[in-house]
Amino acid sequence: MSATGNNQGGGTLFPLAMALLTLISAVAVVQIKQHNRNLVSQLDGMRQERERLQLEWAQLQLEQATLAQHGRVDELARSQFGMVDPLDYQIVQDAAEPAR
Repeated sequence: MSATGNNQGGGTLFPLAMALLTLISAVAVVQIKQHNRNLVSQLDGMRQERERLQLEWAQLQLEQATLAQHGRVDELARSQFGMVDPLDYQIVQDAAEPAR
């Protein structure tokens, strides 16, 4: 009789172990899916940030090109620093070093 009793105890242990493993597996699947959702959300946020930065970069390049235009620089040089076109060009040479 005790042999039959042991056999029944072993018979209930296996389904319990399988149920526990199934439960652990289900919890792991839920955690992995949640982690995946978090990563996808972060990726979407980073993509939006990249698009915003690309737009800002394009605007800054346009602004730089506008500020560096020759006509604007020439106008600022004349109005703020009183610069004028030279009337006469004069070539100045460096004084030769004395021979030793």
